[in-house]
Amino acid sequence: MMEQNITLINEKVKKESGFVDAVMKEMQKVIVGQKHLLERLMIGLLSNGHVLLEGVPGLAKTMAVKTLAGTIQAKFQRLQFTPDMLPADLTGTLIYDQRTGDFKVKTGPIFANIILADEINRAPAKVQSALLEAMQERQVTIGDTTLKLEDPFLVLATQNPIEQEGTYPLPEAQVDRFMLKVKVHYPLKEEEHEILKRMSFTNKQIHVQQVITPKDLLHARGIVDEIYIDEKIERYIVNIVDATRHPQTYGMADLNGLIQYGASPRATIFLTVAAKAYAFVQGRGYVTPQDIKSIGMDVLRHRVIVSYEAEAEEKTSEDLIKRIFDEIEVP
Repeated sequence: MMEQNITLINEKVKKESGFVDAVMKEMQKVIVGQKHLLERLMIGLLSNGHVLLEGVPGLAKTMAVKTLAGTIQAKFQRLQFTPDMLPADLTGTLIYDQRTGDFKVKTGPIFANIILADEINRAPAKVQSALLEAMQERQVTIGDTTLKLEDPFLVLATQNPIEQEGTYPLPEAQVDRFMLKVKVHYPLKEEEHEILKRMSFTNKQIHVQQVITPKDLLHARGIVDEIYIDEKIERYIVNIVDATRHPQTYGMADLNGLIQYGASPRATIFLTVAAKAYAFVQGRGYVTPQDIKSIGMDVLRHRVIVSYEAEAEEKTSEDLIKRIFDEIEVP
């Protein structure tokens, strides 16, 4: 019976995941290479999870998000975060109506389906906390009025590495709201040559087609929820997250002093949901341990906080997570 169900969901996913290729194809008209980045953006869309992209300026982070938004018939807003930005610039404000003597709500740009929060770490804490409510509760409070945000609502944020001038590190609580943190790297030499050939025109515009609607997306999310995940794999996920908190239990006592804070239960949930979405993108109706390994780093790298000791030894959270993945027994 179970095998029959898996076969059914597998066929359903194969049939319904066709639009993923269509979206990818449109995005690849503009973005050269960066398959990892494009896949992660797709996973964020399918699993209703916000995505944080980090990389030096000029790696097409903003362009990738704009291109993705262009493939969906949805409302898109690009917000350029700056040090003098106010929460009202994001959420909206109350405006006094002289005729009626009342205050009216004027909604801000956050009321859209896809938000590109560009250089999110350039805005001060007040703005980031306003965005936090929108990301977590999917609602915005202006004065004493609370307004719901439309579904789908997704924040795709970009940030430059923290060492750069004029940036504020994002609070841990906010970073934790992002399902995935994706590192964007320089292109390969051949890819860069292709970028040169495609992009070195002053007035050439590449147009992408809208290939899906919000309705298609919500339907696909319903199928992602149905994807089969075996109990052994669920336990594997729990072990991985638990090992970030109690490494000594899994024979990694040397990591004890290197991890200041392990991942929260939100990591367990996000790792499961992201793995299902990853399987969907691959056109599969079930989750494999390899899916967990493939998506795991993007889910965990911003949730494991390293200690000063680890910094002194020049060990990053990625080094420690890689070690955990190497040591934890695969089902």
